[in-house]
Amino acid sequence: MSKLTKNQKAAYAKVEPHKAYKLAEAASLLKEITFTKFDASVDVDVRLGVDPRKANQMVRGVVTLPHGTGKTVRVLVLCTPEKEAEATAAGADYVGLDEYVDKIKSGWTDVDVIICTPNVMGKVGSLGRILGPRGLMPNPKTGTVTMDIAKAVSEVKAGKIDFKVDKYGIIHTSIGKISFTADQIVENAKEVINTIIKLKPSAAKGAYVLSIYLSTTMSPGVQIDPKSVETK
Repeated sequence: MSKLTKNQKAAYAKVEPHKAYKLAEAASLLKEITFTKFDASVDVDVRLGVDPRKANQMVRGVVTLPHGTGKTVRVLVLCTPEKEAEATAAGADYVGLDEYVDKIKSGWTDVDVIICTPNVMGKVGSLGRILGPRGLMPNPKTGTVTMDIAKAVSEVKAGKIDFKVDKYGIIHTSIGKISFTADQIVENAKEVINTIIKLKPSAAKGAYVLSIYLSTTMSPGVQIDPKSVETK
């Protein structure tokens, strides 16, 4: 491990090991211990008592963050010409079909979200090998394969995110920026965590939420007491 900087040492000293903080305390502490010169992302990591290898224990979902992500979300809409004006009016950054399919096949993936209409899935499906590993593949379950392009673009721009448990049983997602107020971080985190709790698979036995950590790009993780996250 590389040597800790003076600021990192100070940050680690403020976080009590093995202590589970209340969510509001953790959000305030995170703002104290983040010394980056850039507006660092705030991430939440939720470890679940599920076996993601079993289809009936897969946890994935979508949530709209009350205060958005703090990021400029670049949206590509793949559609036929009659939907292009709707996509552009809704604020999509890139709109088209064959031109972008060819660009993606050449290795271009400089977007955050791809939305498409069902009638072009034949062409989009061929991009699965490139888009799948990057989490960019449109999916009806997350609302990114739809005829209501305007609604989908607006929701993504407003802070709608999707999450999925990884092979280790962890959901990792960004919920904002460190420039957010502590209250905004708390409200965004609650929205994500409560949504994950509601999605508990009936096949999952025993404890479901094993641990919750809040961190920023360069900070130590701060453990959250799950009881401090009230379910709605």
